[in-house]
Amino acid sequence: MWITIAILVISAALFANGKVRSDIVALCALCALLVFQILTPAEALSGFSNSVVIMMVGLFVVGGAIFQTGLAKMISSRILKLAGNSETRLFLLVMLVTAGIGGFVSNTGTVALMLPIVVSLAVSANLNASRLLMPLAFASSMGLFTLIATPPNLVIHEQLVSGGFEGLSFFSFFPVGLICVTVGTIVLLPLTKWFLSKKGGKDGNKNQSGKSLNELVKEYGLDNLYRLKVLNTSLLKGKSIVELDVRRKYGLNIIEVRRKNESSQTRILPSQARILKGSAPQQLVSPNTQLQPEDVLYVRGSEENVKSFMIAYQLEMQKDNAAADKTNNSKSLDFYDVGIAEIVLMPSSKLINQTVQECGFRAKFNVNILGIRRNNEYIWHDLGGERVHSGDVLLVQGTWANIERLSHDDTEWVVLGQPLTEAAKVTLDYKAPIAAAIMILMVCMMVFDFIPVAPVTAVIIAGLLMVLTGCFRNVEAAYKTINWESIVLIAAMMPMSMALEKTGASEYISNSLVSGLGVYGPFALMAGIYFTTSLMTMFISNTATAVLLAPIAMNSAMQIGVNPTPFLFAVAVGASMCFASPFSTPPNALVMPAGQYTFMDYIKVGLPLQIIMGIVMVFVLPLLFPF
Repeated sequence: MWITIAILVISAALFANGKVRSDIVALCALCALLVFQILTPAEALSGFSNSVVIMMVGLFVVGGAIFQTGLAKMISSRILKLAGNSETRLFLLVMLVTAGIGGFVSNTGTVALMLPIVVSLAVSANLNASRLLMPLAFASSMGLFTLIATPPNLVIHEQLVSGGFEGLSFFSFFPVGLICVTVGTIVLLPLTKWFLSKKGGKDGNKNQSGKSLNELVKEYGLDNLYRLKVLNTSLLKGKSIVELDVRRKYGLNIIEVRRKNESSQTRILPSQARILKGSAPQQLVSPNTQLQPEDVLYVRGSEENVKSFMIAYQLEMQKDNAAADKTNNSKSLDFYDVGIAEIVLMPSSKLINQTVQECGFRAKFNVNILGIRRNNEYIWHDLGGERVHSGDVLLVQGTWANIERLSHDDTEWVVLGQPLTEAAKVTLDYKAPIAAAIMILMVCMMVFDFIPVAPVTAVIIAGLLMVLTGCFRNVEAAYKTINWESIVLIAAMMPMSMALEKTGASEYISNSLVSGLGVYGPFALMAGIYFTTSLMTMFISNTATAVLLAPIAMNSAMQIGVNPTPFLFAVAVGASMCFASPFSTPPNALVMPAGQYTFMDYIKVGLPLQIIMGIVMVFVLPLLFPF
């Protein structure tokens, strides 16, 4: 028993110190329990197969898809309209919305649902996300409005029924939840401003090398393209790009062809119909692409040459330029599957003094050269015959995979920036309706009892559907959304509760504290039960703590001859209102990496809140449920 307590104390000290990664500390504690034979290997590794851990993995994937498809940004923009420019109003909205959802959905599911939305919300409002993410996790636990809000609620309900008392109704917890949210909001408002405002940073990507895709678009004039529509009477109908030879004849460059027919294989970029319906992946336009009626050509060149080309082939000008077209939502360029990047030629490159056409970028790497930057001058006309010089920066266009291939040859050129990182930032917004449908399906499976699906199964199904329906670029992108440090931390610490129970340490601690306070009356006894529960929940799961202390609370109340209901509520609330540790509840662990929090951040913000909440509950519970 004492060895287990020593391991627990040392682990807590290392967590607080923060010099060793939290997942490593948890694994060391797990190894110690194995070495001292306190747990068997099967017991020690049981956390890695626990349904909560598996659910967290799936929720990371679901949350990543919500963010990747732009659904989080869409929802956050609606919330942002309600908040206006007020940071306080935004904080209140996050707290209330999260607590409201948390009353009907598990707090882990609530945080996974809201996490990408709140991050997107913070970016849109130019706020530090860390100011909102810890309150998000805490608010999900405060929403004790219903019997199904958290497992400890159900635990005390069963304890009352088994003890011969009347069970709790669905909304018995509503006044308690209302008080918890009110107190939590009032306390967190100043605490987060004092301790979390300087965490992380709003400009975390500022020092990243390379230019963003939008910066490249503006720099090379790709946001000022002319849109020419192919009519049924157009003379270029049925002709290929190479037959037109517009680069030589008119000095124009066809950047993109958007095709109305969804079965087309010639679009570089998706049309609005694709965004609404979904379609095949983008494909790079080739010289052999044959043009069809209703195709829209995105061309770059002088206005005079564009008009000559339009008149000669009987085309229709859609707008003055692509950037001006807002009605069809046709932005100048999108980068779902095809992107752009800059490469700079090395002095030793064999391509020096060759023309762009002779370089053979299309034949070798299946990429196009859209422009050349030379001594702060930009060249995009008659590129085929332009000779490249040492130090030239070439703007290339191709699929993201082909652009990545370019970075493998560092003897001829250097790829500037991190193209794949930029690609990961591009939201697959045409998949947002699919992601929303999957998210709603997951919530329904978790909320409605008539659907015979366990919560962990619902999350696994949702995660798989997000991948299979293309809400991620590929499976690797889905795996990258999982924060393995948090997963290992929770999985490795879960067996600690088993060790505490197995060695009798939990029962020893709880009995010692509670029995010593019984002589001082029901208030002191209930306070002892509440804070014992609150303390133990910092180290073992809230469900395990509630199961352990609920019968002790019931027996203690019966021994002094008072109503056990407030004592059991003290167990349920104390087990749920644990904020001083990142691994006490899954929501606390979920927001830890996104908010860049340390163990001490939870102590600074969560511990005062946990103590204040306990003091309030000790006085309020007897008023709501008299002794």
